[in-house]
Amino acid sequence: MPLLDSANLALHEAGHPLVGIFSARATVYGGTLFQLVFPLAAAWHFRRADNAVGMATALVWLGENLFNIARYMADARVQELPLVGSGDHDWTEIFGRWGVLHLDGRIASLTRGCGVLLMAGAVLWLYRRWRADSGGGHAQSTKKISPRARNGRFR
Repeated sequence: MPLLDSANLALHEAGHPLVGIFSARATVYGGTLFQLVFPLAAAWHFRRADNAVGMATALVWLGENLFNIARYMADARVQELPLVGSGDHDWTEIFGRWGVLHLDGRIASLTRGCGVLLMAGAVLWLYRRWRADSGGGHAQSTKKISPRARNGRFR
């Protein structure tokens, strides 16, 4: 999704200098941190507002960011992706610090898998809620649905 990817890239790039204000050493983590914090904050906001669709959408956004992060992680050794900014590869530096650069592909696969599970889980959760709330699923016969839940609110 090019528009979403562009927004995520803007968040990533903004994260570096903003985190760098607090710690020069942590600057390299700022991009990925912002890619994770903003969707999590949106999910938290929608959860507090009892907005299930908004929360599921924010979780899908988080999962999509995990895909982008995984792509960047997998590129740590080969460095074929075009980079924005200073030209330094975040994950080459991060994995180098941690002594796990040789595991970049495996860590990226795990991160990608988490993104898949998160996106699928959010969609499945929303579908099950919709089925239970609309009476289309058998969950309604075993549970009493509150008026608040019938209005699309969290249970």
